[in-house]
Amino acid sequence: MAHDAPQKFHPAASAGSLAPGEGRSVDIGGRRFALFNLLGQFHAMDDSCPHRQAPLGAGFIEDTRVYCPMHGWCFEITTGACVSNPERPVRTYPVRVENGEIEIYF
Repeated sequence: MAHDAPQKFHPAASAGSLAPGEGRSVDIGGRRFALFNLLGQFHAMDDSCPHRQAPLGAGFIEDTRVYCPMHGWCFEITTGACVSNPERPVRTYPVRVENGEIEIYF
C-alpha cells in the first residue's frame, strides 16, 4: 500500500524554475503539493485548501502568506497555519535542494 511506503525526499521541480515570490502546484506520484519560493527559501504544503479544495499553488502570495484563489483563505506558507480559520491548517513538508532540484520529503 502507498501509505506504508517509507518516507523519503522526492524531486519536485528545478530550483531555477521557481523565482522568489512565486508558487505553483506540483504532482508527485499522484499527490498534489503547493511549492513556494520565499526569498530563495523553498517551502511545500498540501495543495488543497481545506475550505473548497482549491489549489493553493495558484494562490496570491504576499510576504509569507498565500491566499486561496477561490475564496481568499489565508495561510502562512512556512507553517501551514490558516489565518482565516485557525482550526483548518494545511500540512507542510520538509524541503531541500539537491543538485539544483527542489525535493519534498513525504
